[in-house]
Amino acid sequence: MLQGIRVIDAASFVAGPAAATVLGDFGANVIKVEPPNGDSYRSLAAQYHINYYWMLTSRNKRSIALDIGQKEGREAMLSLIDTADVLIVNFNADQLHKYGLNFEDLKKRNPRLIFAHITGYGTRGPDAKRRAFDVAAWWARSGIMDMMKPFGGSPTNGVGGVGDHASAMSLFGVIMMGLYQREKTGEGTYVSTSLAANGIWSNGMPIQGAIAGFDIAAMLDEKGFRNPFVISYKTRESRYIVLVGPNPQREWPRLCQAFGREDWLNDSRFSDMKKIMVLRDEVRQMIADEFSKRKLNDLVLVLSEADVTYSVVEKLADVIEDAQLIENDILVRTNSDNPDYQWTVSSPIEVGGIAKSPIVDAPEIGEHSREILEEAGFSAADIDKLLALGILEQK
Repeated sequence: MLQGIRVIDAASFVAGPAAATVLGDFGANVIKVEPPNGDSYRSLAAQYHINYYWMLTSRNKRSIALDIGQKEGREAMLSLIDTADVLIVNFNADQLHKYGLNFEDLKKRNPRLIFAHITGYGTRGPDAKRRAFDVAAWWARSGIMDMMKPFGGSPTNGVGGVGDHASAMSLFGVIMMGLYQREKTGEGTYVSTSLAANGIWSNGMPIQGAIAGFDIAAMLDEKGFRNPFVISYKTRESRYIVLVGPNPQREWPRLCQAFGREDWLNDSRFSDMKKIMVLRDEVRQMIADEFSKRKLNDLVLVLSEADVTYSVVEKLADVIEDAQLIENDILVRTNSDNPDYQWTVSSPIEVGGIAKSPIVDAPEIGEHSREILEEAGFSAADIDKLLALGILEQK
């Protein structure tokens, strides 16, 4: 679908490169620019001796290892940008100036360029140059981490990469909007998003409540989460099932049926939802007792038969073998010979009738340096000079 779209992925770590991954999944020609010693993201899982993070985020890309801190490296980078449709960066303003990558300057060279900028906290204000990562900007700054802490306890760290991948989809979306705008005007544009903006958007319902004077986080600090219909319960073998009951009036009789507790339905104390919520702590304990008597598989059967809205709180080992996810191409096979990369996570969107690109291995450092520069018009002598100076790396 995006064949012919040339993307320069000059961002580091997760959110920006993951947006480029989605573009590559739909056929874009993605060139990963990294320093001669490799993107530091490559070493994030080095202690496990498997670069599985890199496998996921850098599939279907070619790599050029280029030192843009050197004049000759910056000139080579500009040559690549001259024929690009999209440039993805996560540099702050000072870094953009240092490397000669300001949008206004690049627009003069390539008027059709979509300049895609991902930041931690936005481009204005006192924190514009502050390092973020999703744990800081998406989880913590948005209030999500605070709202998820156990009652009376301290916040626990958010899962790394979650906010990055959510933000990557926003960046992908705005890149596509930029390309759509270019189809109408013939001109490129600057597009952007930030980890903080995506965290606030993800936490938008509670934040809108706080704006309106209903601070659910303060209530949680005072009383904890007490709704018996939207909470996790422990099974007999210490697994967990979460109930999802935004309509408790509907879920209550179904739960009673699942547990064979018609006596609850006939109990005058629970004759309507208002009374049930007054006694929510008692009801929660009643439900918890029923869960604790049963094993996970038995609970899945009775809850499903009664049409209760729920989910098993899955462990990763079960997620990767989930038949529903495989059937819907959420987990997909690769075309890799690497025994550790036979399966991967597909990007989370589909277009009817459009196949995604076959998944190939992430590149080695500078694996395609020479061919990428040759495509940009560099002679063999020019490339050899960059290699000799250590500005270019070719594996």
